[in-house]
Amino acid sequence: MRFIGVTGGVGAGKSEILKFIKRHYDCRIYFADNVAHEVRKPGTKCYNALRELLGEDVVSDSKKMASKLFSDKRLLEKVNAIIHPAVREYLLDALKDARAEGTELFFVEAALLIEAGYKSILDELWYVYADPSVRVKRLMDSRGYTKEKAISIMENQLSDEEFRSQSDFIIDNSGSLDTAFDMIKRRLEGYKWQE
Repeated sequence: MRFIGVTGGVGAGKSEILKFIKRHYDCRIYFADNVAHEVRKPGTKCYNALRELLGEDVVSDSKKMASKLFSDKRLLEKVNAIIHPAVREYLLDALKDARAEGTELFFVEAALLIEAGYKSILDELWYVYADPSVRVKRLMDSRGYTKEKAISIMENQLSDEEFRSQSDFIIDNSGSLDTAFDMIKRRLEGYKWQE
């Protein structure tokens, strides 16, 4: 089984790439953002630690929590120190289960895989690249962002050079999805294909 991380900047098209993989390969796919929501549900160890740090009224209101964290960088670091290890533990448990079931491919998607230190536990790190102008247009069309907001978010992420230097495989998703899908088919040649 291969444990593959998929990363890239906002608007690069990671979700579309993973939808294709899910349709055609024997795999499990986890989105780190979804796992983060799962591990901080009420009653979990992570939720309890966050409640102790932030208070019940903040933890139970995602808008209030986001507002508080984005105005206090040190508090955000403390919250990440609680959530990131919980997400990693969840994924490693799921990986163990997938291995026991004989799953061929296990993917985790996150914009922050490199920053969160996943490279050391992955078999491969894939970078989904798209030209910045393409990403801005996608974000404006799909999320209703202004051009300024899209650029501001992109500027706060790793640079293309940083992503490339850490990655084992680069998927250029600037043009047609079919071109990106062909790259994936070549990379996963030998793994079971399903229509």
